[in-house]
Amino acid sequence: MPDTSTQRLTANAAGIARAAELLRAGKLVAFPTETVYGLGADARDDAAVAAIYEAKGRPSYNPLIVHVPSIEHAKELVQWSGTAENIAQAFWPGPLTLVLPIREDAGIADRVTAGLSTLAVRMPAAPLARELLTQFGGPLAGPSANRSGRISPTTADHVLSSLDGRIAAVLDGGHCPVGLESTILGLAGRPTLLRPGGISAEQLSEALGHPVMRRQEREAISAPGQTASHYAPRARMRLNAAEWREGEARLGFGDIECDLNLSPEGDLDEAASNLFAHLHQLDAQGAEVIAVAPIPHVGAGVAINDRLSRAAAPR
Repeated sequence: MPDTSTQRLTANAAGIARAAELLRAGKLVAFPTETVYGLGADARDDAAVAAIYEAKGRPSYNPLIVHVPSIEHAKELVQWSGTAENIAQAFWPGPLTLVLPIREDAGIADRVTAGLSTLAVRMPAAPLARELLTQFGGPLAGPSANRSGRISPTTADHVLSSLDGRIAAVLDGGHCPVGLESTILGLAGRPTLLRPGGISAEQLSEALGHPVMRRQEREAISAPGQTASHYAPRARMRLNAAEWREGEARLGFGDIECDLNLSPEGDLDEAASNLFAHLHQLDAQGAEVIAVAPIPHVGAGVAINDRLSRAAAPR
């Protein structure tokens, strides 16, 4: 990997043009979406995709999400279906990834799918990401722009703290408003929730007209973000803390005394937006343990608890 510092590009026409130029040259560029910062590479370039795995230290069995600027672009990569069309019309652009059988003529680098017969595709809502995808003119592989297994980045500073010198550039678009990775819906068979995120299971079930199936943890990895240990700070995590213990960094929710509060008003969407940024901040303070107040397991709380449980898993 290069030993030079990573460029920080401004979110303007010149910065977007430079980011697209670097991507066309096979370089890695981090870019903001509405969920988290993605580590972008040309999804058709095997060497560029291999560089993603190297920069992140990502296991080769963990597939990547491919970002596209439109539904039409997605149809060029995967075997589209009526269900996919209905779901995409309901939630794209937005924080939802669809997993569908890959087309034989998709032209996607083999490493993107990690040997699976399916491809994960997403049309992000963030205007900066959409403009970059349009200017680049092709699909971008884009896992979260951080070292594998660590806390996902929701600011350019988070990206640089993890990957400075390992990637060509980061396009600085400020804070990512959703703050959690996209929901992943498998559509290669019966619609199955493969990873909770910004779109809830209840929303998906309503759009489908029937309850969405849930992936079981014992099942083989079929999409990104399913490894048992993931999104982890350096500190150990103690979840569902009913009381605080001496020396812990305290991450609260609701009307509670703490060091940082995900949402003093108990708003789960606000809590999701703040989760990774607050974990970054508390981890930087050097505490050995981060204790987290209970989070209701409804709505966005399902995705929050998913990330917290993986952050707290044995490493």
